[in-house]
Amino acid sequence: MLGMARLPRSPRSDAGLARRGFLRATLVSAAGVLLGACKPGEGEDTGSGGTDTETGTETGGESRVVVDGFEYFPQSVASGDPRPGSVILWTRVEDPDAPDADLELELELATDPEFSDVIGQLATVTATAAHDHCVKVRLTDLGAGQQFYYRFVYAKDDTWLASRVGQARTAPAPEDDVPARFAVVSCQDFSRWYNVYLAIAEQEFDFVVHLGDYIYETTGDPDFQAAIPGRTIEFDDKAGAIGFNVGESGEYFAAASLDNYRQLYRAYRGDRALQSVHERGPMIVTWDDHEFSNDCHGSTGTYFGGTVDESDVARRKAANQAWFEYMPIDVQDDPEFDYDPSAAFPGDLVIYRDFVWGQHLHLAMTDERTWRSDHPIREDAFPATVVVDEATVLAELGELPAYARPYFDVDTWDGGSLRDALVAAAGDIGYDPAWITGDLDAEFVNGLIEIIDPGGATLTAISDAEIQMMPRGVSYVSMGKTSFYGSFGSRALVVKPAYDLWTRQQFQASGGASEQVLGEVQEAWLIDTLSGSDRTWKVWGNEFSVSQIAIDVRDLAPAPFNQLYYLSLDLWDGHRNRRDTVLGQLAGIENMVAVTGDIHAFFATTPFVEGDPEQRIIELTTSSVTTQSFKEILAGIVATNPALAGFAEAALLVEALDSLLTSASLKTNPHFGYANSDLYGFVMIELDGAKLDATYHQIGRDYLFTDYSDNLNALLGAFATERFRVNAGERELYRDFGGEWKRWDRTSLSWV
Repeated sequence: MLGMARLPRSPRSDAGLARRGFLRATLVSAAGVLLGACKPGEGEDTGSGGTDTETGTETGGESRVVVDGFEYFPQSVASGDPRPGSVILWTRVEDPDAPDADLELELELATDPEFSDVIGQLATVTATAAHDHCVKVRLTDLGAGQQFYYRFVYAKDDTWLASRVGQARTAPAPEDDVPARFAVVSCQDFSRWYNVYLAIAEQEFDFVVHLGDYIYETTGDPDFQAAIPGRTIEFDDKAGAIGFNVGESGEYFAAASLDNYRQLYRAYRGDRALQSVHERGPMIVTWDDHEFSNDCHGSTGTYFGGTVDESDVARRKAANQAWFEYMPIDVQDDPEFDYDPSAAFPGDLVIYRDFVWGQHLHLAMTDERTWRSDHPIREDAFPATVVVDEATVLAELGELPAYARPYFDVDTWDGGSLRDALVAAAGDIGYDPAWITGDLDAEFVNGLIEIIDPGGATLTAISDAEIQMMPRGVSYVSMGKTSFYGSFGSRALVVKPAYDLWTRQQFQASGGASEQVLGEVQEAWLIDTLSGSDRTWKVWGNEFSVSQIAIDVRDLAPAPFNQLYYLSLDLWDGHRNRRDTVLGQLAGIENMVAVTGDIHAFFATTPFVEGDPEQRIIELTTSSVTTQSFKEILAGIVATNPALAGFAEAALLVEALDSLLTSASLKTNPHFGYANSDLYGFVMIELDGAKLDATYHQIGRDYLFTDYSDNLNALLGAFATERFRVNAGERELYRDFGGEWKRWDRTSLSWV
């Protein structure tokens, strides 16, 4: 029972909330719509009911008894997007006796969690079946810096059934000199236990920033979603999902229909650890890729390695609608926004927005998926295609680097007969014949000739003497792409020097259009918002790593693997020239810090414009809540990718990943002050007018396979911490060594 609170039954009248669309109706004035808000002695007659002396609840008429109805609110409650005068409140109601009916709820506010002092009661809010019975209420006119408790109540068979109690707050006034304390999280696949959230719920915080991958669109993916009892999801609408290995060992599915995505949110939000954090305070969220599809750009997924067109606007919009229904988000500048499934994508849902918290924090949350361009190296790119010719390489570098490879014009070579043979063999070998044109990599083509005609009966390989006379340029092979389709050499493990040269040429030739992450409008908004801010700290809620993440194994690995690699081009590394453009503008903003997720690792870095470390910002990166760590992911790739079969040392290099990233001798990433790629957890940020402190709360993967809700002390005792600091007025990163703060020095690559 919820304290057996006896509350005044509010009359249903036109003064209450009219029944309109989802959230369109929920611009609610706490002063004008919430009923029973005045206390005795404040100008209101309490009527015959007076005050209930047993519970301390003031009544104003017919009383009622409210009982626990948690089973009718299986996703509990949540709040989000706190502003000085408003906040979003959310719940979902479920009545098995009325699964398709619209259901009416009431919202109650109180000064205490027992609801003995009720300060407001909202007449009627309708949870429509059309929105999966989700409800969002935007409370306004609350006043800045207010804290209160809330719950939703559902009437059934003359019984008043209450949700769990949530605690919400509004942001302090812009002129208030108050600190801010918030947790930063990302990446929470459901297949492991949310014990990290149990730890966060024990913290004091003003709000939580979620940087995306709130859900994962796949269920049972054997690559990372092990079947742990109590942590599996099976789609009800399998016909509407994307199936993999259907009917075979390793069968799994990816969400595609609106029902699929809604089911994922229902399951994830059914977790009590996650609910406990939502109940504790507001969450400010953005999305990354898995709310729609892994490594997506716009409405395009990447499951099939470029073998099919994966653009699917209907699927993207289904993902967007479910996200909007389940997230306590306040669409900026449009308080009456309601998701319209018929609206065109992109633009059906604009989620980038900013928040001010007193004098010292301006937070800008971005969307790095909707307007993003494709990964520069397409997954179906033909490895032999030459993308930078010799003249351009020489003009750019003044010499031919080791990665420059011999090439020839296949359209004119041997009168076009080799071209015709390669086109004819495309279907049998498994590549797109449309790529067989123009300049091609001679050594790769020789490999194809050996496959097509091993004995040389009809095709003659290009001779060594002919190859020696050929010009040299950059092909996709130069960048590490050796297969016709797939992510290896396209989005993962790409040779850095060759990629840098090619993408620089593309960026210049296209006027910057070849690389988009935020899109022109959002990028301008981000720069204008933060550069125009007069708050002490300007914080960018950034989904994936700004910092370069590269490893140099030129002296550690056998040929052909002895290269300087980007580990993932799904990060800002993939759009490195656009990154320099954005960093160059952000670096001029005082006290500029990015908080980042996605990479499943803890990093503390000072990313800068290439070649100019003075143009830098601070980046603080949190690891995942549950999803496989960065090191786990790389170990899995090494163990299963056929392209690495000849690289026996690869597993050892994965174990040495953090040392490679931060190596003072290799100097690959001089901005990297700290890396731990095999732990999980969250980051807690505390800031005021003088400093910003970040505490990294870290725990090992062994603590994710068991539910620790009944063994909380053991869980909390297993967390370790690392502390970092940024002082106001500086662009330096400090680390706490047992009470002594040392600065990261980019020259010596050490803490001094």
